[in-house]
Amino acid sequence: MGTSRRLTAHELIDLVLDDGSYESWDEPVDISSHPAPYQDELRAAAEKAGTDESVLTGRGTVNGRPVALIVNEFRFLAGSIGVAAAERIAGAVRRATDAGIPVVASTASGGTRMQEGTRAFVRMVDISRALMDHRAAGLPYIVHLRHPTTGGVFASWGSLGHVTVAEPGALVGFLGPKVYEALNGHPFPEGVQSAENLAAKGVIDAVAASEDLRWLLDQALAVLADSPSEGRLERRSPLPAGTEAPAAWDSITRTRAEGRVSVRDLLKYGAEGTLRLRGTDEGERDETVIVALTRLDGVPCVLVGQDHTRQTAATPMGPAALREARRAMRLAEELRLPLVTVVDTPGAELSQRAEEGAIAGEIARCIATLVTMQVPTVSVILGQGCGGGALALMPATTVLATQHAWLSPLPPEGASVIVHGTVDRAAEMATAQGVRALDLLAGGEVHAVVPEHDDDTPADLARAVAAEIAHHLRS
Repeated sequence: MGTSRRLTAHELIDLVLDDGSYESWDEPVDISSHPAPYQDELRAAAEKAGTDESVLTGRGTVNGRPVALIVNEFRFLAGSIGVAAAERIAGAVRRATDAGIPVVASTASGGTRMQEGTRAFVRMVDISRALMDHRAAGLPYIVHLRHPTTGGVFASWGSLGHVTVAEPGALVGFLGPKVYEALNGHPFPEGVQSAENLAAKGVIDAVAASEDLRWLLDQALAVLADSPSEGRLERRSPLPAGTEAPAAWDSITRTRAEGRVSVRDLLKYGAEGTLRLRGTDEGERDETVIVALTRLDGVPCVLVGQDHTRQTAATPMGPAALREARRAMRLAEELRLPLVTVVDTPGAELSQRAEEGAIAGEIARCIATLVTMQVPTVSVILGQGCGGGALALMPATTVLATQHAWLSPLPPEGASVIVHGTVDRAAEMATAQGVRALDLLAGGEVHAVVPEHDDDTPADLARAVAAEIAHHLRS
């Protein structure tokens, strides 16, 4: 398992933190109250591992930014967590909360320590409580799962991160496969408890080697900890209300055309330091939305956007996509970062699977979450805005639109069938329903319209949209 050798806790600390910045927070562990045979085990483990317990804690810096670090040492009794180790972890989290700095945890553990039984087991609650207090204070918690991470560690502090990655090939799971086989008489299915499978299923955000952890933390902290920087993109003067607009059907045709600007272009040309987050972190993943920590023209934010390039008849935007969107909303609110939503969808999935997956309820919950958020929110209708799937990401404090963007309760063809019994009057219906961005500006549903030029490339329009979003986030 793994693509590189297993690092010791000390090696990982040296790899991640700035040279000479580490300050240990650990106090000596008193083992005198344990039975003599267990004391002998602990002394032998300490000699083998070169640490006094299975966890080291302290603070240091990553490119000058302060962080608290909690690192498992697997060579100490398989990284198991006893009472002393649990108290060390919870104490480090509380100290980080008091200091107002992020916590980074790197796990490698078989779970709680069997030699200490239930007393050690229930200490996972204490760690979880400290972490939730930390998160409630608006402070980041980033988790790096090393090989192996199982049992009570994965079922507590290994699964409570705002961002969670695992090293390549790592065994990550609730129940260790050896225990499963012993209890059930047959092996656990191959590949289920792998980092790669969990990333594919939306349980964790990504697979990242330990050697890449410093870079990943630098990317994340640039959004989570750094202040906004001065914008560098040129902002276009928004179109005033009353501007003559192109025919609605012309705009609809343009936004459906291949090569139309997408949320991917927005991130590629209008943002920097983007860190993609994948999945709900609860076992679902839908590629039709993108969630990211990023800096749009210098402004840190959480972005969630509908990706029209991934929405097809075979892969429509389903309930899981909206659950991913709500994860982004929760992250923004908890981390006290602005939220940017990008509307660009031909419509939500219409199927038995979607109905049974609560598509209507997810639309409702997205709307309800957005309208009650306390952080600044900006939405932009980038192109197609069709149906409830579009409405789910629209109701921000500030709503922007590109000149040819549109918003309608149904595809114009569907509205035409309902009213006229044929799809042939779709263009007429689009005009009658007032779907254009400039119609929405006149009605007050949209607050600013970004002009489009006939010779715009996706990069050109993406930069203009990013500049407009950043302008409103700074206002």
